[in-house]
Amino acid sequence: MLPILKDRSFFPGFADEFLGRDFLPNLFEFQTGINMPSVNVIEGKEDFRIEVAAPGLEKDDFKISLDNNVLTISSEKEDKQEEKEERYMRREFSYTSFRRSFRLPQTVEADKISASHVNGVLGITIPKKEEAKVKPVRQIEIM
Repeated sequence: MLPILKDRSFFPGFADEFLGRDFLPNLFEFQTGINMPSVNVIEGKEDFRIEVAAPGLEKDDFKISLDNNVLTISSEKEDKQEEKEERYMRREFSYTSFRRSFRLPQTVEADKISASHVNGVLGITIPKKEEAKVKPVRQIEIM
């Protein structure tokens, strides 16, 4: 039965619209506790911006490092829950971590990189060097 549903030719509308394209491949995958957050990389006229969507993580859960023009964003968080009753004790541990690295171009000012954390989104601003910024159009007079 599953091989038929994995074949997209059988009920493609049902499988794709209602279950989503990733539903069947992920249904039986083993969950490891490692979740890769969504990342947006935006190039503006003056800078590059990286936005990391990581709800549930606080500012202190992140580590950002720059080594040999490679920007690395990582996080490790351990959550412990303990419940004690008269006859039993229950403990649950969960561990979440991720690591993303980005090779920066030579046209950035690495010493002026800044970061902020607002409402579950880590924002990193990487300014461009003056020579890499977009210059306004200049009209050249014909002699």
